[in-house]
Amino acid sequence: MPTTYHLRGAEITDEPSFYTALADALDAPDGYYGRNLDALADCLRGGYGPEAPFGLVWHDAGQARAALTRRLPGSEQRYFDALLEVLREGGVTVTLR
Repeated sequence: MPTTYHLRGAEITDEPSFYTALADALDAPDGYYGRNLDALADCLRGGYGPEAPFGLVWHDAGQARAALTRRLPGSEQRYFDALLEVLREGGVTVTLR
């Protein structure tokens, strides 16, 4: 059974705070597990910190969703939804709470 980590969504107020909270949750080396969507995808491919597959329970996900509303350039997709997509495509089972 894959390891499960817990992300504290109440601490997420913007995109940089998401990456800080994720690195804390994953106990990532040097407190880094990406700083943008492409870097996050790279980290999920392995070689730096926890490698997928793993589970991620995202607590207070509604608060994080409300904070991560920026639309991606050239898209109608909001940042929160893009994060979920990158995580899931990277082999992370995300549970929103």
